[in-house]
Amino acid sequence: MADSALASTLRRATAVMLAPQRWWLAVIAIFVASRVVTTSLLLGFASIQGQNPWTGPQPDYFSFAKIWDGHWYFIIAIAGYPTELPVTEAGHVAENAWAFMPGYPAVVRAVMMLTTLDFAVAGVLVTLAFSMGAALMLYRVMHLVLPPTTALFAVAIFCFAPLSAILQVSYAESMYLFLLMLALFWLMKRQYWALLPVIAVMSLTRPSGLAFALALGLHVVYRWWIRRREEFPMRERVAAISATLFSLLMGFAWLLIAAAVTGSLTAYTDTELAWRAPYVGNGELIPFAAWFQGAAFWAQWWRIPQWLLVVMLVAGVVAFFVFLITKPAQRLGVDLRLWVASYALYLLAVFFPQSSTFRLLIPMFPLAGVLALPPSRLYRALLLAACIAGQWCWIHVAWWVDGYDWTPP
Repeated sequence: MADSALASTLRRATAVMLAPQRWWLAVIAIFVASRVVTTSLLLGFASIQGQNPWTGPQPDYFSFAKIWDGHWYFIIAIAGYPTELPVTEAGHVAENAWAFMPGYPAVVRAVMMLTTLDFAVAGVLVTLAFSMGAALMLYRVMHLVLPPTTALFAVAIFCFAPLSAILQVSYAESMYLFLLMLALFWLMKRQYWALLPVIAVMSLTRPSGLAFALALGLHVVYRWWIRRREEFPMRERVAAISATLFSLLMGFAWLLIAAAVTGSLTAYTDTELAWRAPYVGNGELIPFAAWFQGAAFWAQWWRIPQWLLVVMLVAGVVAFFVFLITKPAQRLGVDLRLWVASYALYLLAVFFPQSSTFRLLIPMFPLAGVLALPPSRLYRALLLAACIAGQWCWIHVAWWVDGYDWTPP
C-alpha cells in the first residue's frame, strides 16, 4: 500500500515537472541530478589525487576544482594581467595570463569582494550559477526548433555529457555557454540589437567574436537569399549587419587590449602560440596550418604514416559538413547549423589539436538536439549511461593529475 502511494506521488510530481508551463522545473531537476552524479565522480578522483603542481594529496572539492586553467583565472582575479610579457631563455613569449580573457575572473572577483569568499569557492559558485542558466537557456533555444520532450532530452544530454564536469569547476566555459545560448536565442528571434551587449561580454569571456561574426554574416546572406519568401525589412538588415560588424570588431578587441597594455601587437597570439610550442616548437600563427602540424606531430607520436592522419582529417571534416545538411541536422533549423559550421571553421583556422580539443567542441552543443531526436527509451537510457561513463573517462584522462600529465583538459 505504501509502495503504491509512493509510486503515485512520484508520478504526480513527474507530471508537474514535465508540464509545458513548468518546463523550468524539469530543467532544474535534470541539472541538479547531473551535478550529483558529476560531483560524486570528482570527489572520487579527488580522494585518490596525489601531490601535483596545484594541490597537496587528496584535496578538498574546491581546491580540486581550481587546478589547470583555474589557477590562471585565480592569478587574474587576484593580480590582473602582466604589463610586460614573460619570455623563455630562448627569447620567445612564455605562457602567461593574456591567454585567458577577463570576463569570468572579473565576475568571480566581484563575488569574492561581495561575499569575502576565497577564489576556490567563489569560482565554483559562479560556474554553477552560469551552468544552470545555460541549461535553462538551452531548453529555450532547443524549444524553438524541437518538440518540448525532445528539447528536454537535449538538455539532459548537455548536463550529463562526458565533459559536463567543466560545468562545475573554475573554468570560464559555463559563463561563455550561457552567453552563447542567449546570443543564439536572440538571433533566432531576430532581436539583433539585443545581441550587442551579449556579444560584447561573450567576446571577452572566451574567444568567440570572429566565429559569431561569421555565423551572423552567413545569416544575413541567407536572409537576403530567401527574402522573397521571408521578408527581410530594411530595419532588420541594418540591425543584423550592425551586429555582424560589431562581433567582428569584438573578435579583435582582446588582441588590441593586450597590445595596448604590453606594447606588443602580437602579445595575444604569441601567448597562445606558447601553449603549442611543446608540441611543434615556436612559430607563427598561420590559419588552417595547425591541424596539419598536429597531424605531423601525432603521426610521429603514434608511429603511423602522416598521410593517413591527413586523409582521416580531411575525410572527417568533409563528413562533418555533409552531416550538417542531412535531414536529422536540418531539424535544428538554419541558424544553429550556421553557428556550428562557423565555429568548426574557426577551430580549424586557429586551434592546435590536442587533449583540450574535446573541451573546445562544447560550443557545438546544438548537436545535442540531433542526438535527442530518437524517441526510444532504451536508446535514451543507454546514451545517458554512455555519457556518465564518458565523464569518468574524461576526468581520469584530462582532469585528474597522474604524475607528469600531458593531457590538459
